[in-house]
Amino acid sequence: MEVGGRPFAEYVIDQANKPYLWPVIGPTGKSMTRGYPMVDLPSEPATQRDHPHQRGISFGLEDCNGNTWCEPASYAHLLANEKTAAKAQELISKIGSIKHREFTRLDVRNEGDDRHAVVESICEYRDPAGKVGLTERRRFTFRATDTTRMIDVDQDLRAGDKPVRLGDNKDAGLYIRVPVDMAVDSKQGGRIVNSEGLVDAAAWSKPARWCDYHGQSGGETLGIAILNHPSSFRHPTRWHVRPYGLFAANPFAQRGYDNSLPDVSITLEPGAAVQLRHRFVFHSGDEQAAEIEKAWQAYAKETPAVLTTRP
Repeated sequence: MEVGGRPFAEYVIDQANKPYLWPVIGPTGKSMTRGYPMVDLPSEPATQRDHPHQRGISFGLEDCNGNTWCEPASYAHLLANEKTAAKAQELISKIGSIKHREFTRLDVRNEGDDRHAVVESICEYRDPAGKVGLTERRRFTFRATDTTRMIDVDQDLRAGDKPVRLGDNKDAGLYIRVPVDMAVDSKQGGRIVNSEGLVDAAAWSKPARWCDYHGQSGGETLGIAILNHPSSFRHPTRWHVRPYGLFAANPFAQRGYDNSLPDVSITLEPGAAVQLRHRFVFHSGDEQAAEIEKAWQAYAKETPAVLTTRP
């Protein structure tokens, strides 16, 4: 996908048990995601080659008619140990998939200041036996300016002809795995900060309007913000954001973060849906230089995207 005549992102639909965006190129031409497991980069140390299911930008649910957050390779370390191999096989048997079914819109415009692309698709959430539970209408809107790049991710998750339970689990939601040198644990100046002023590990699991992950990447200070629209399910969302580099907006968990809190699992009745509305902002500098609060204020005033109800 090119926007404004420059590479932006590729939507991969057939290389894992769920679609993902990778690579994603930022405003200065640098990659804005970790390379592993898609490519073997010498610059990515062994300590950052973990969680092989965390591919680029993606979405998954660990407890929804099967596990679409993980993939079989997620449990390779358990399979390799005789004492945990049986447990690994049990976990692998619960893995489902999010299958791309069809594209419903592909639109690219590069006229003057109107530089954007829209990709709409339909995905099916299948259990380990291949039976469809949820159907998702998904829209990516890619925008480029001279200083930033943005991706709006609009999702409607709709139950089919039977109820679907969405469990309370921390491993769920829309996520990006940040570049290795940007991760806080890489100790190269990486930092997490949210709209409530919480930083690094303190931002994990806390509700916030937005969250930003920034640091050094390829010799530049770059950042990634995810904005949560007020119309999105359970706004302000909680954040499964980790110093090692995972950055996820997850409104599906509460007790999954803190055992002292009530369980917020829900059951979608047939035909019922939840709507998720988020914007990624890829920027130079930290969250203040990029005026992320101002960007969220502008986003919050926008009318939320309306996706058709076609299954």
